[in-house]
Amino acid sequence: MLYYLLLATAVASAVFAARSRRQIFIAGVLFYLVQALFAAHVLCGGACDPLSAQWFAFDASAILFYVLLCIVSCYAFVHSEAYLADCDLGQVRTYSALLMLLTTAIAGAYFADNLAVTWIFLEATTLCSAGIVYHRRTAATLEAAWKYVFVCSTGIAMAYLGILLLAAATKCESLAYADVAAAAPAGSPLYLKTAFLLILCGYSCKVELFPLYTVGVDANFAAPSPASALISTGLVNAGFLAVLRVYKTLAQTDVFPWVRAVLLLVGVLSLVIGALFLRRTNNYKRFLSYSTVENMGIAAIGLGIGGAGVWAAVFHVVCHTLVKSSLFFQMAVVRQVYNGYRINRLGDYIRINRIGAIGLLAGMVTLLAFPPSPLFVSELMILREVIAVHKWWLVAVMTLLLCIVIYSFCSRMIRLCYQPNQDELHPSKADRALSWSALSLLIAALVLGMWQPDFLCRIIDQIAAL
Repeated sequence: MLYYLLLATAVASAVFAARSRRQIFIAGVLFYLVQALFAAHVLCGGACDPLSAQWFAFDASAILFYVLLCIVSCYAFVHSEAYLADCDLGQVRTYSALLMLLTTAIAGAYFADNLAVTWIFLEATTLCSAGIVYHRRTAATLEAAWKYVFVCSTGIAMAYLGILLLAAATKCESLAYADVAAAAPAGSPLYLKTAFLLILCGYSCKVELFPLYTVGVDANFAAPSPASALISTGLVNAGFLAVLRVYKTLAQTDVFPWVRAVLLLVGVLSLVIGALFLRRTNNYKRFLSYSTVENMGIAAIGLGIGGAGVWAAVFHVVCHTLVKSSLFFQMAVVRQVYNGYRINRLGDYIRINRIGAIGLLAGMVTLLAFPPSPLFVSELMILREVIAVHKWWLVAVMTLLLCIVIYSFCSRMIRLCYQPNQDELHPSKADRALSWSALSLLIAALVLGMWQPDFLCRIIDQIAAL
């Protein structure tokens, strides 16, 4: 694992010294070749080298989300080439290097088998993401970058305090997840509750959950769309895995019912915020970001309700990765056409780019969990678990909020595709190859909605086991 991190970091850092776009492209090919070889190594059952085995582990959750990360990051790199066509070499060089470093940091967080190592890599993602957010070098992106650094650093500091408190509560010399889980049942309930609350609040800036969800929304708004696809899926997944591992660490303790109740509350509040702000925003990238808050809220509800809801939450996050990245890549093509994302200004996209419009409409249907969407499977499982424990108030709240989400999504996407275009706008030609590329991720998600392979179900079974 250490060799992978060193090699990937070296290739990414070399991009800072590139003297042409061709050299950047070659470095990108080499970087994703390293990712492919490492993915093949872990998929074939390769073990951690003895030097890094005390900090990292190739478990089911890390392998599954790392494969998704490789796919989304590679798509992001390819789509970024068209997005960066009007940028100078310095901007392209910095952006590409930071995109690769962000991918490496996220991978490190996935494979980390230690609370402190997870924290270190999540902090590293803050620095990489902030540089990407400031890509356009405008006052708005500078403000978004500083806000991202400040809020994420505050959140990560809270999580660090939670980790220290968890270590004190368990009196565990090692911060490995297995060691902490073994010692946690003997820990002080008050310390364990406080530790979990601090960790959840701190990592909420990465998972895009209440209360620190706003920083992720602002980052996705300011960052280039291909990078937003990676931040809103790969980075969000890293935060989700960090929370999930702490959740499983406390599964055998007396405070676990309280932990589930907190996640249930956070999930409901995130769902409320996501649903209501979908109606207020006038920017398509912010719109998709609030959709991430809403979907991660559903996943948190799945963890909070327990039982099959844990399996459904993991499956929901996996499928959300494919669907949401597809929509962000489609939005990159929209910007290529209109040079903007303002909802009340754009229209007639079905005539300008039929493939892209079909991708957006199909993505809308999939993200709203209409069959054969894979999100229909996960949301139905979560609702079934909610009904099984007779939380009728939660059924009513989820149903109402999901209806608001459906109305908001349908009205905005149909407006983009079919409303008359504004006279002041002069649309450019669309790159339909990129629209087809983004559509391929959505097709993969739809396949999962109709057929869940046995190996995927077994992997999620391992991840969801408490």
